[in-house]
Amino acid sequence: MSSNAAIAIRSKGFAKTLRKDRWWLYPALVLFGLTSFLVYGFWSAWQADFYWYSAGQEGFGGYLAPFYSPLLFIKEGVEGAAPMAHAIFGSWPEGWPSWLPPSPSLLILAVPGIFRFTCYYYRKAYYRAFTGTPPACAVGALPRKRKSGYKGETGLMLVQNIHRITMYFALMYIIVFFYDAYLSFFRAGELGLGVGSILLLGNPILLTCYTFGCHSIRHLVSGSRDCYSCSMNGKIAHKNGKIVGWLNQRHELFAWLSLIWIVVADFYIRMVSMGYITDLNTWV
Repeated sequence: MSSNAAIAIRSKGFAKTLRKDRWWLYPALVLFGLTSFLVYGFWSAWQADFYWYSAGQEGFGGYLAPFYSPLLFIKEGVEGAAPMAHAIFGSWPEGWPSWLPPSPSLLILAVPGIFRFTCYYYRKAYYRAFTGTPPACAVGALPRKRKSGYKGETGLMLVQNIHRITMYFALMYIIVFFYDAYLSFFRAGELGLGVGSILLLGNPILLTCYTFGCHSIRHLVSGSRDCYSCSMNGKIAHKNGKIVGWLNQRHELFAWLSLIWIVVADFYIRMVSMGYITDLNTWV
């Protein structure tokens, strides 16, 4: 059937298509996955407790839940909270709104959240899953009020460009997460290994793969060029761009792996801190 016929079918309404495959499965999984992540992230941040585990032993080392890192401030007297020595700026600030829990997570989640929200892959994912514009290729989109038609990302381009700025903060978070992983291999200053250590080490590794596969990173390391043949250093820029090419080709994969892994690591440490799970380790 001609492309004109396909366009005519799509124009009849939402989800109208000539496709015979299960095109709806991918946007449905994305909708479920991202919604689950948002719900868990908000729930974890709102708890404000049980985000640290060191088996009651004082000294260097312990597990810090990723959703609470870095610890800008720490509220004293909170169950499962990290020792005050881990707070970058000290004790919890006075004048904090009474209706908000004193959660270190609420202070730092915005930056990584915006970085993912404005990611080139996630844009496609949530545009399709949440707004149906369109839900899949060659599938009818949700009706829009504007007669001028679909504007793509142009309406939000100024907001989406924040991705290039939050990218630098994301690199800083990776360094912090590697330090958290380093801490997890010690308990009271004694070197060891636990399930939590593996989870906390895997977290920055997957985040590194995801972040360095970012299109903005690829553009940066290639000399911020849109055209390799437009300058004398084009060949060098092209080689630099290929360094992250392997990760860039698997950007979607590492986006989901890193997203799932950080939730598992955060939930595991919370359950261990609350005493619901016994951490298998070499310190016992």
